[in-house]
Amino acid sequence: MEHLLNPRVKNIQISGIRQFFNMIQEYDNVVSLTIGQPDFPTPSLVKEAGKRAITENITSYTHNAGILELRQAASAFVKERYGLNYDAANEVIVTTGASEAIDIAFRTILDEGAEVILPAPIYPGYEPIIRLMGAKPVFVDVRESGFRLTAKALEQAITANTRCVVLPYPSNPTGVTLNKEELQEIVNVLEAKDIFVISDEIYSELVYEGAHSSIAQFPSMRDKTIVINGLSKSHSMTGWRIGFLFAPAYIAKEILKVHQYNVTCASSVSQYAAIEALTAAKDAPRMMRHQYKRRRDYVYHRLTSMGLSVEQPTGAFYIFPSIKQFETSSFDFAMRLVKEAGVAVVPGTAFSEYGEGYLRLSYAYSLETLKDGCDRIEQFLQEKI
Repeated sequence: MEHLLNPRVKNIQISGIRQFFNMIQEYDNVVSLTIGQPDFPTPSLVKEAGKRAITENITSYTHNAGILELRQAASAFVKERYGLNYDAANEVIVTTGASEAIDIAFRTILDEGAEVILPAPIYPGYEPIIRLMGAKPVFVDVRESGFRLTAKALEQAITANTRCVVLPYPSNPTGVTLNKEELQEIVNVLEAKDIFVISDEIYSELVYEGAHSSIAQFPSMRDKTIVINGLSKSHSMTGWRIGFLFAPAYIAKEILKVHQYNVTCASSVSQYAAIEALTAAKDAPRMMRHQYKRRRDYVYHRLTSMGLSVEQPTGAFYIFPSIKQFETSSFDFAMRLVKEAGVAVVPGTAFSEYGEGYLRLSYAYSLETLKDGCDRIEQFLQEKI
Protein backbone atom coordinates (compact mmCIF):
# COMPACT_ATOMS: atom_id res chain seq x y z
CA MET A 1 0.00 0.00 0.00
CA GLU A 2 2.98 2.32 0.34
CA HIS A 3 2.81 3.17 -3.36
CA LEU A 4 -0.55 4.86 -2.73
CA LEU A 5 0.92 7.42 -0.34
CA ASN A 6 1.25 11.00 -1.51
CA PRO A 7 4.66 11.15 -3.25
CA ARG A 8 5.11 14.78 -2.26
CA VAL A 9 4.93 13.78 1.40
CA LYS A 10 7.31 10.88 0.84
CA ASN A 11 9.80 13.21 -0.82
CA ILE A 12 10.09 15.69 2.04
CA GLN A 13 12.25 15.07 5.08
CA ILE A 14 12.09 15.70 8.82
CA SER A 15 13.82 19.00 9.65
CA GLY A 16 17.60 18.69 9.63
CA ILE A 17 17.65 20.43 13.03
CA ARG A 18 15.50 17.71 14.55
CA GLN A 19 17.27 14.93 12.67
CA PHE A 20 20.59 15.96 14.19
CA PHE A 21 19.07 16.60 17.63
CA ASN A 22 17.51 13.13 17.65
CA MET A 23 20.68 11.50 16.35
CA ILE A 24 22.83 12.73 19.23
CA GLN A 25 20.51 11.52 21.98
CA GLU A 26 22.49 8.27 22.25
CA TYR A 27 25.62 10.14 23.35
CA ASP A 28 26.25 10.85 27.05
CA ASN A 29 27.59 14.00 28.69
CA VAL A 30 26.91 16.20 25.67
CA VAL A 31 26.42 19.95 26.03
CA SER A 32 23.67 20.74 23.54
CA LEU A 33 23.54 24.15 21.86
CA THR A 34 21.11 22.95 19.22
CA ILE A 35 17.51 23.95 19.87
CA GLY A 36 15.87 27.38 19.81
CA GLN A 37 14.09 26.80 23.09
CA PRO A 38 14.22 29.78 25.49
CA ASP A 39 15.54 28.68 28.88
CA PHE A 40 13.40 31.20 30.76
CA PRO A 41 10.13 30.10 32.37
CA THR A 42 6.89 31.43 30.94
CA PRO A 43 6.08 34.64 32.90
CA SER A 44 4.14 33.91 36.11
CA LEU A 45 1.22 36.17 35.17
CA VAL A 46 0.79 34.23 31.96
CA LYS A 47 0.85 30.85 33.71
CA GLU A 48 -1.71 32.06 36.26
CA ALA A 49 -4.03 33.18 33.47
CA GLY A 50 -3.82 29.72 31.93
CA LYS A 51 -4.61 28.12 35.29
CA ARG A 52 -7.63 30.40 35.74
CA ALA A 53 -8.98 29.43 32.35
CA ILE A 54 -8.83 25.76 33.35
CA THR A 55 -10.29 26.34 36.82
CA GLU A 56 -13.13 28.43 35.42
CA ASN A 57 -13.84 25.84 32.71
CA ILE A 58 -13.07 28.21 29.85
CA THR A 59 -12.05 25.25 27.75
CA SER A 60 -14.46 25.22 24.84
CA TYR A 61 -14.05 26.19 21.19
CA THR A 62 -13.41 29.86 20.48
CA HIS A 63 -14.11 31.89 17.36
CA ASN A 64 -12.13 30.32 14.50
CA ALA A 65 -9.94 33.40 14.27
CA GLY A 66 -9.40 33.45 18.02
CA ILE A 67 -10.86 35.26 21.02
CA LEU A 68 -11.59 38.83 19.97
CA GLU A 69 -9.94 40.21 23.11
CA LEU A 70 -6.73 38.40 22.16
CA ARG A 71 -6.89 39.62 18.57
CA GLN A 72 -7.36 43.14 19.90
CA ALA A 73 -4.38 42.73 22.22
CA ALA A 74 -2.24 41.38 19.37
CA SER A 75 -3.28 44.25 17.13
CA ALA A 76 -2.48 46.80 19.84
CA PHE A 77 0.89 45.14 20.54
CA VAL A 78 2.18 45.29 16.95
CA LYS A 79 0.88 48.85 16.58
CA GLU A 80 2.70 50.01 19.70
CA ARG A 81 5.90 48.08 18.97
CA TYR A 82 6.21 48.30 15.19
CA GLY A 83 3.69 50.83 13.93
CA LEU A 84 1.56 48.18 12.18
CA ASN A 85 -2.19 48.70 11.85
CA TYR A 86 -4.46 45.68 11.61
CA ASP A 87 -8.19 45.45 12.31
CA ALA A 88 -8.66 42.87 15.06
CA ALA A 89 -12.04 41.82 13.69
CA ASN A 90 -10.97 40.75 10.20
CA GLU A 91 -7.20 41.08 9.76
CA VAL A 92 -5.83 39.02 12.67
CA ILE A 93 -5.90 35.23 13.07
CA VAL A 94 -4.68 33.40 16.17
CA THR A 95 -2.90 30.25 15.06
CA THR A 96 -1.46 27.12 16.61
CA GLY A 97 2.03 28.56 16.71
CA ALA A 98 3.79 30.48 13.96
CA SER A 99 4.36 27.17 12.15
CA GLU A 100 0.66 26.78 11.44
CA ALA A 101 0.49 30.40 10.34
CA ILE A 102 3.22 29.74 7.77
CA ASP A 103 1.45 26.59 6.60
CA ILE A 104 -1.97 28.16 6.08
CA ALA A 105 -0.49 31.25 4.42
CA PHE A 106 1.35 29.15 1.83
CA ARG A 107 -1.64 26.90 1.28
CA THR A 108 -3.77 29.95 0.53
CA ILE A 109 -1.50 31.77 -1.89
CA LEU A 110 0.35 28.95 -3.69
CA ASP A 111 -0.65 26.58 -6.45
CA GLU A 112 1.07 24.31 -8.94
CA GLY A 113 4.16 25.85 -10.50
CA ALA A 114 4.26 29.00 -8.38
CA GLU A 115 7.73 30.09 -7.24
CA VAL A 116 8.73 31.28 -3.78
CA ILE A 117 11.96 33.18 -3.24
CA LEU A 118 13.88 32.13 -0.12
CA PRO A 119 17.09 33.87 1.05
CA ALA A 120 19.44 31.05 2.03
CA PRO A 121 20.75 29.75 4.40
CA ILE A 122 17.23 29.70 5.84
CA TYR A 123 15.03 28.01 8.44
CA PRO A 124 13.99 24.62 7.01
CA GLY A 125 10.27 24.96 7.76
CA TYR A 126 9.32 26.75 4.54
CA GLU A 127 10.58 24.51 1.75
CA PRO A 128 8.56 21.35 2.58
CA ILE A 129 5.25 23.23 2.63
CA ILE A 130 6.07 24.92 -0.65
CA ARG A 131 6.84 21.55 -2.25
CA LEU A 132 3.68 19.98 -0.81
CA MET A 133 1.73 22.63 -2.72
CA GLY A 134 3.43 21.67 -5.97
CA ALA A 135 5.21 25.02 -5.92
CA LYS A 136 8.93 25.63 -6.35
CA PRO A 137 11.36 27.07 -3.78
CA VAL A 138 13.89 29.41 -5.38
CA PHE A 139 16.90 29.84 -3.13
CA VAL A 140 18.86 33.08 -3.30
CA ASP A 141 22.40 32.76 -1.98
CA VAL A 142 22.93 35.56 0.58
CA ARG A 143 26.24 34.36 2.03
CA GLU A 144 28.27 37.12 0.35
CA SER A 145 25.96 39.93 1.51
CA GLY A 146 26.23 39.32 5.24
CA PHE A 147 23.30 36.86 5.03
CA ARG A 148 20.95 39.72 4.08
CA LEU A 149 18.66 39.61 1.05
CA THR A 150 19.59 42.51 -1.20
CA ALA A 151 17.35 44.24 -3.68
CA LYS A 152 19.72 43.36 -6.51
CA ALA A 153 19.74 39.64 -5.68
CA LEU A 154 15.98 39.67 -5.29
CA GLU A 155 15.39 41.35 -8.63
CA GLN A 156 17.61 38.81 -10.39
CA ALA A 157 15.59 35.92 -8.91
CA ILE A 158 12.15 37.16 -9.91
CA THR A 159 10.48 35.42 -12.85
CA ALA A 160 7.01 35.42 -14.37
CA ASN A 161 6.15 32.58 -11.97
CA THR A 162 7.23 34.31 -8.76
CA ARG A 163 4.29 34.30 -6.39
CA CYS A 164 5.89 35.09 -3.06
CA VAL A 165 9.04 36.30 -1.31
CA VAL A 166 9.81 35.16 2.22
CA LEU A 167 11.53 37.66 4.51
CA PRO A 168 12.66 35.67 7.57
CA TYR A 169 14.15 38.45 9.68
CA PRO A 170 15.47 38.39 12.37
CA SER A 171 16.97 35.29 10.83
CA ASN A 172 17.18 31.72 11.97
CA PRO A 173 19.99 30.53 11.59
CA THR A 174 22.17 33.62 11.15
CA GLY A 175 20.69 36.13 13.60
CA VAL A 176 20.90 38.99 11.09
CA THR A 177 18.20 41.63 10.67
CA LEU A 178 17.16 44.06 7.94
CA ASN A 179 16.99 47.76 8.73
CA LYS A 180 14.51 50.20 7.28
CA GLU A 181 16.87 51.38 4.53
CA GLU A 182 17.49 47.80 3.36
CA LEU A 183 13.76 47.10 3.39
CA GLN A 184 13.10 50.28 1.38
CA GLU A 185 15.36 48.95 -1.38
CA ILE A 186 13.40 45.69 -1.42
CA VAL A 187 10.14 47.66 -1.46
CA ASN A 188 11.37 49.54 -4.53
CA VAL A 189 11.69 46.19 -6.32
CA LEU A 190 8.38 44.72 -5.20
CA GLU A 191 5.85 47.52 -4.85
CA ALA A 192 4.80 47.56 -8.51
CA LYS A 193 4.73 43.76 -8.84
CA ASP A 194 1.94 41.29 -8.09
CA ILE A 195 4.03 39.30 -5.63
CA PHE A 196 3.08 38.42 -2.07
CA VAL A 197 5.47 38.78 0.84
CA ILE A 198 5.46 36.50 3.86
CA SER A 199 7.34 38.34 6.58
CA ASP A 200 8.21 35.87 9.34
CA GLU A 201 8.79 38.09 12.37
CA ILE A 202 8.68 35.51 15.17
CA TYR A 203 11.94 36.94 16.59
CA SER A 204 10.85 40.59 16.32
CA GLU A 205 11.12 41.19 20.07
CA LEU A 206 14.71 39.94 20.08
CA VAL A 207 16.51 42.74 18.24
CA TYR A 208 19.64 44.02 19.96
CA GLU A 209 20.61 47.13 18.02
CA GLY A 210 17.90 49.60 17.12
CA ALA A 211 14.27 48.62 16.60
CA HIS A 212 12.68 45.87 14.54
CA SER A 213 11.48 46.99 11.12
CA SER A 214 8.71 45.26 9.16
CA ILE A 215 8.06 45.55 5.43
CA ALA A 216 4.37 45.88 6.33
CA GLN A 217 5.20 49.35 7.70
CA PHE A 218 5.52 50.55 4.10
CA PRO A 219 2.07 51.66 2.81
CA SER A 220 2.71 50.31 -0.70
CA MET A 221 3.42 46.81 0.71
CA ARG A 222 0.69 46.39 3.30
CA ASP A 223 -1.89 44.93 0.92
CA LYS A 224 0.44 42.22 -0.36
CA THR A 225 2.17 41.29 2.90
CA ILE A 226 1.32 38.53 5.39
CA VAL A 227 3.04 39.03 8.74
CA ILE A 228 3.76 36.00 10.91
CA ASN A 229 4.46 36.38 14.61
CA GLY A 230 3.78 34.66 17.93
CA LEU A 231 4.70 34.24 21.57
CA SER A 232 7.03 31.23 21.52
CA LYS A 233 10.28 33.20 21.43
CA SER A 234 9.24 36.56 22.88
CA HIS A 235 7.52 35.19 26.00
CA SER A 236 9.12 31.75 26.26
CA MET A 237 5.82 30.07 25.38
CA THR A 238 6.89 27.43 22.86
CA GLY A 239 4.62 24.72 24.25
CA TRP A 240 1.58 26.97 24.51
CA ARG A 241 1.49 27.08 20.67
CA ILE A 242 0.18 30.59 20.06
CA GLY A 243 1.01 32.33 16.82
CA PHE A 244 -0.46 35.31 15.01
CA LEU A 245 -1.13 35.99 11.36
CA PHE A 246 -1.71 39.58 10.26
CA ALA A 247 -2.95 40.24 6.74
CA PRO A 248 -5.25 42.59 4.82
CA ALA A 249 -8.86 41.49 5.06
CA TYR A 250 -9.13 40.16 1.50
CA ILE A 251 -6.29 37.69 2.19
CA ALA A 252 -7.16 36.95 5.83
CA LYS A 253 -10.71 35.85 5.00
CA GLU A 254 -9.35 33.18 2.64
CA ILE A 255 -6.62 32.06 5.03
CA LEU A 256 -9.25 31.72 7.77
CA LYS A 257 -10.99 29.01 5.74
CA VAL A 258 -7.83 26.92 5.63
CA HIS A 259 -7.17 27.54 9.33
CA GLN A 260 -10.72 26.50 10.24
CA TYR A 261 -10.48 23.19 8.44
CA ASN A 262 -6.97 22.64 9.78
CA VAL A 263 -7.32 23.17 13.56
CA THR A 264 -10.76 24.81 14.10
CA CYS A 265 -9.15 27.23 16.57
CA ALA A 266 -6.09 27.60 18.76
CA SER A 267 -6.23 26.22 22.31
CA SER A 268 -8.65 28.27 24.40
CA VAL A 269 -6.53 27.91 27.53
CA SER A 270 -3.46 29.11 25.68
CA GLN A 271 -5.40 32.01 24.20
CA TYR A 272 -6.41 33.31 27.62
CA ALA A 273 -2.81 33.02 28.76
CA ALA A 274 -1.76 34.90 25.61
CA ILE A 275 -4.05 37.83 26.47
CA GLU A 276 -2.09 38.25 29.68
CA ALA A 277 1.20 37.93 27.81
CA LEU A 278 0.30 40.83 25.50
CA THR A 279 -1.13 43.06 28.22
CA ALA A 280 0.10 42.70 31.81
CA ALA A 281 3.27 40.84 30.72
CA LYS A 282 3.92 42.71 27.47
CA ASP A 283 7.32 43.94 28.70
CA ALA A 284 8.58 40.48 29.72
CA PRO A 285 10.67 40.20 26.52
CA ARG A 286 12.86 43.10 27.63
CA MET A 287 14.43 41.14 30.47
CA MET A 288 14.98 38.13 28.26
CA ARG A 289 16.39 40.30 25.47
CA HIS A 290 18.91 41.82 27.90
CA GLN A 291 20.11 38.37 28.92
CA TYR A 292 20.27 37.12 25.33
CA LYS A 293 22.38 40.12 24.37
CA ARG A 294 24.86 39.29 27.15
CA ARG A 295 24.99 35.72 25.89
CA ARG A 296 25.39 36.84 22.28
CA ASP A 297 28.31 39.06 23.21
CA TYR A 298 29.94 36.26 25.18
CA VAL A 299 29.58 33.62 22.45
CA TYR A 300 30.62 36.02 19.69
CA HIS A 301 33.76 36.97 21.64
CA ARG A 302 34.61 33.33 22.35
CA LEU A 303 34.15 32.19 18.74
CA THR A 304 36.12 35.05 17.23
CA SER A 305 38.91 34.52 19.76
CA MET A 306 39.11 30.93 18.50
CA GLY A 307 39.84 32.29 15.03
CA LEU A 308 36.40 31.54 13.58
CA SER A 309 34.85 33.93 11.09
CA VAL A 310 31.34 34.90 12.14
CA GLU A 311 28.79 37.64 11.46
CA GLN A 312 27.69 39.24 14.73
CA PRO A 313 23.97 38.58 15.19
CA THR A 314 21.69 41.58 15.61
CA GLY A 315 18.58 39.56 16.46
CA ALA A 316 17.13 36.15 17.43
CA PHE A 317 19.39 33.87 19.54
CA TYR A 318 21.53 32.06 16.98
CA ILE A 319 25.05 32.54 15.71
CA PHE A 320 26.41 31.01 12.49
CA PRO A 321 30.21 30.67 12.43
CA SER A 322 32.10 29.56 9.34
CA ILE A 323 34.22 26.40 9.44
CA LYS A 324 35.29 26.59 5.78
CA GLN A 325 38.93 26.86 6.84
CA PHE A 326 38.86 23.25 8.07
CA GLU A 327 37.89 21.85 4.66
CA THR A 328 35.37 19.34 5.95
CA SER A 329 31.61 19.08 5.67
CA SER A 330 29.40 20.75 8.25
CA PHE A 331 27.81 17.42 9.12
CA ASP A 332 31.13 15.64 9.65
CA PHE A 333 32.50 18.51 11.68
CA ALA A 334 29.38 18.60 13.87
CA MET A 335 29.55 14.83 14.41
CA ARG A 336 33.19 15.09 15.45
CA LEU A 337 32.25 17.78 17.94
CA VAL A 338 29.66 15.44 19.46
CA LYS A 339 31.88 12.36 19.57
CA GLU A 340 35.22 13.95 20.45
CA ALA A 341 34.31 17.12 22.35
CA GLY A 342 30.90 16.32 23.82
CA VAL A 343 29.21 19.42 22.41
CA ALA A 344 26.32 19.50 19.95
CA VAL A 345 25.57 22.22 17.41
CA VAL A 346 23.54 22.06 14.19
CA PRO A 347 25.34 21.52 10.85
CA GLY A 348 24.71 24.38 8.46
CA THR A 349 23.27 22.06 5.82
CA ALA A 350 20.11 21.80 7.95
CA PHE A 351 19.40 25.25 6.52
CA SER A 352 19.73 24.32 2.84
CA GLU A 353 22.80 23.49 0.79
CA TYR A 354 23.86 27.11 1.19
CA GLY A 355 24.57 26.41 4.85
CA GLU A 356 27.47 24.13 3.95
CA GLY A 357 30.64 25.33 5.65
CA TYR A 358 28.82 26.73 8.68
CA LEU A 359 27.47 25.63 12.06
CA ARG A 360 24.52 27.02 13.98
CA LEU A 361 24.84 27.54 17.71
CA SER A 362 21.85 28.54 19.80
CA TYR A 363 22.59 30.82 22.75
CA ALA A 364 19.16 30.32 24.29
CA TYR A 365 21.03 28.61 27.14
CA SER A 366 22.50 29.79 30.43
CA LEU A 367 25.90 31.48 30.45
CA GLU A 368 27.21 28.51 32.41
CA THR A 369 26.12 26.11 29.68
CA LEU A 370 27.48 28.39 26.96
CA LYS A 371 30.83 28.64 28.74
CA ASP A 372 31.05 24.87 29.03
CA GLY A 373 30.13 24.43 25.37
CA CYS A 374 32.59 27.07 24.16
CA ASP A 375 35.36 25.61 26.33
CA ARG A 376 34.82 22.23 24.72
CA ILE A 377 34.81 23.69 21.21
CA GLU A 378 38.00 25.63 21.89
CA GLN A 379 39.76 22.59 23.31
CA PHE A 380 38.66 20.55 20.29
CA LEU A 381 40.03 23.14 17.88
CA GLN A 382 43.34 23.28 19.73
CA GLU A 383 43.84 19.54 20.08
CA LYS A 384 42.02 17.87 17.19
CA ILE A 385 42.16 20.22 14.23
